[in-house]
Amino acid sequence: MRSIGTLAYGLACYLVFLLAFLYAICFVADVLVPRTIDHGPVAPAATAFAIDVLLLVLFALQHSVMARPAFKRWLTSWLPEPMERSTYVLASSLVLLLLFWQWRPLPAVIWAVQAPWAYWLLYALSALGWLIVLTGTFTIDHFDLFGLRQAWYGARGREAQPARFVERYYYRLIRHPLMLGFLIAFWATPRMSAGHLLFALATTGYILVAVKFLEERDLVAMHGEAYRDYQRRVPMLCPWPRRRAGLGTRSGPTPAPGAGAAGAR
Repeated sequence: MRSIGTLAYGLACYLVFLLAFLYAICFVADVLVPRTIDHGPVAPAATAFAIDVLLLVLFALQHSVMARPAFKRWLTSWLPEPMERSTYVLASSLVLLLLFWQWRPLPAVIWAVQAPWAYWLLYALSALGWLIVLTGTFTIDHFDLFGLRQAWYGARGREAQPARFVERYYYRLIRHPLMLGFLIAFWATPRMSAGHLLFALATTGYILVAVKFLEERDLVAMHGEAYRDYQRRVPMLCPWPRRRAGLGTRSGPTPAPGAGAAGAR
């Protein structure tokens, strides 16, 4: 029964993640769902700003704290290890859903594109960003990233081995393609409201700080000199060409715990 419960827990957490991920696309694009980045409960501008900032801070704290090795060691001291990643995914998804539910729009328009070709081009770019995020998870190990692999092995009484250090597809061009996908999705919009700008600025700042000072540190600790070499050869977020000396067959990383949103870490 315990093994069935572990697998059922992993599946339930994954389904909550899927709901949060799909809602996030509609929330940012301001389409299809009742509460979006520009449509929701009305509040005075100062109140809306304060609420939105608190929600964004909560999101950043949850992602940063739960992704740290020390917190994971504490969590697995009383929670079965196969459930640790699923628990992170669940917590991340619930914090996102709370943000979507309680977000207060700031409707002042920063820019609004009028030309139809530019309007649809920006939406296409945003869709491309989300596509990079989704396909990027499968480029590494989607089911490991969201806890299903660990739950499956745990249900069978086996221990899932850590993800291998590999470099392929997007990861040959940049070290954090999922984060680049999020940045494209958040900024490519034909109508930028003050609320959307706040969301984009806050998430961009968090991504830059977390990737540079938390994620990269964990990856160096996990993979050592192999990751330092990968840092020297491959840009972090922008796929600018670099001079490469002594190219050979190299391995790069799958994202360590901490990379992403809505459960990707």
